[in-house]
Amino acid sequence: MISVSVNGQTLQFDTPVTIRALLERMSLGDRRVALERNGEIVPRGQHGEELIHDGDTIEIVAAVGGG
Repeated sequence: MISVSVNGQTLQFDTPVTIRALLERMSLGDRRVALERNGEIVPRGQHGEELIHDGDTIEIVAAVGGG
């Protein structure tokens, strides 16, 4: 079991997931977001390759447009 904190909420997964898969599960796959894992920004180009590990702390910020 993989347990991670995402924006302060604990999520659990039975199998390893990529950051991209996490974003898709959260309905954020098509949005422009900034993602930080354990205090380090993960570039968008690496979201499909980077696996989430047990105990990771993830913060996600979605860009909002407007004026």
